[in-house]
Amino acid sequence: MVKAVVGEETQLKSTEDRLSQSAVPSQVGLLIGKLSSSSDRCLVFDLIPTPPNDAGEAACSLLEGRGGRDDKKRGSKPKSQSDSSSLVIDKDWVAEHARQVSRMLLGGMKVLGIYIWTNESSFKNSTIILCQTVKGVAEAAPLLETDWDERLLIHISYSPRRWTCRNCSLTSNITSSSIRPCDFKMGRVLASLQTFRCTYTFDLRLPICCEDVSSARKFADILRQGISSHAKELKDAKAIIDGDLVVKDESCLPDGLHEVEFLLPFMKDSFAEACSEKEVVGVLAFSGSVCSFAYSNSREPVSQALADLKGDIIMSLQSRLDVICDESDGESSSNTNRGKDASEELSTGEPFVQLTPQLLRKQCSLTFPRRVFIPWLAGTYICDHLQLAETLEVVKDHCVELMAMPAPDSSTILEPEIVPPALNSKSLWDAALPFCLTSSPDCSSLEKSGILTSQEHEGKSTSSANFNLSAAVWILILAILIGLALYTVKRFSHTT
Repeated sequence: MVKAVVGEETQLKSTEDRLSQSAVPSQVGLLIGKLSSSSDRCLVFDLIPTPPNDAGEAACSLLEGRGGRDDKKRGSKPKSQSDSSSLVIDKDWVAEHARQVSRMLLGGMKVLGIYIWTNESSFKNSTIILCQTVKGVAEAAPLLETDWDERLLIHISYSPRRWTCRNCSLTSNITSSSIRPCDFKMGRVLASLQTFRCTYTFDLRLPICCEDVSSARKFADILRQGISSHAKELKDAKAIIDGDLVVKDESCLPDGLHEVEFLLPFMKDSFAEACSEKEVVGVLAFSGSVCSFAYSNSREPVSQALADLKGDIIMSLQSRLDVICDESDGESSSNTNRGKDASEELSTGEPFVQLTPQLLRKQCSLTFPRRVFIPWLAGTYICDHLQLAETLEVVKDHCVELMAMPAPDSSTILEPEIVPPALNSKSLWDAALPFCLTSSPDCSSLEKSGILTSQEHEGKSTSSANFNLSAAVWILILAILIGLALYTVKRFSHTT
């Protein structure tokens, strides 16, 4: 349970001024900040308003004629009617906003809950829908590696003017007692953050088992499982910070940017071990480099910063896969090339990550979105993932729409990932005997023409391997015979 919440005074006061100067009677949005598990407190960096939905409607409103911000000025409504006002919130839209924003946050930054701008009476009458909205946000933007079963709910009241913060329980049975007050104050939060940066290079070989074919699992599911498995390996990795191996959990480091490298355990592959007793029919080769950032409070131990950095690496890989899957779901019937590799889309018109292994008849490759970094608050960054054909204009639109910030200048956006991660699919024979494609022109020509399927290719590879083995055996026998002959001749010459 979070016992105290500290908000960045500069950003929160700016939000209060913006809301007080506006004419909106209510507004809902997201809390962006950091959960400090070691001290049972949360740091709130900023409040992000949820944008209007696709129909142009606000995500939060008061029931018409049920009281609002101007009641006190008009003085025309009786107290009983004003007290009956309540909120109407588009819970699904707020949850979708949380899902999109969570992809743009770096290590240590999380969607901690929601805020609501409304009068006191409508807040008290809307406990259930507020808790439901908080729960939807928690499901859309889950916090990994934590058992925190609550989220924050900040109420900014304009009648009377005050801030209050509550813990909102995520239990299945939502009642008026699901929210409990907690300490809240404002202070200097962003100034105490330390920055950790890592360029992590990975090379994963994810086996495709027979059961994947029989159960019609998609390549995206296999890849998602592989990323989750690699997260467990990365969790045990040793770290080098600024050239020094971390041997103990230090409480603090000097201010400034800290460069981090991770050392994975040698010859450990839990995913391969899990498939060691199963029949493998293919391989997904997933490799590349991920640029990652994490932000840690100066009071937190180094281990927390490293855990946030590892979590950011895994989250980035998962987010890139989600971007591809979301795009293919929205455009499954379109065959338009949007900058993907030529072999990415097959006859079905879908990226091969959305296909099942038994539908694959040739090697395919897919270039993943690249990660870019946008300046945000007090020297911190947020990120976005761009497809090959997308430009920085897409990043600017996302910043304006999702983060409610001015469009950034292109010159301030960092693009460290020159070569984005890539995924390649191979049959087992292609992975085990890669020289077959280059040394056998008939195999490659037939496969390019579409005449040779993966099963036929496997048969030709087997025949080629058997021929090479037979030739090697005959050469060995011939060498033995020649050796015996030379030995006999030499011995006969000595006797004579």
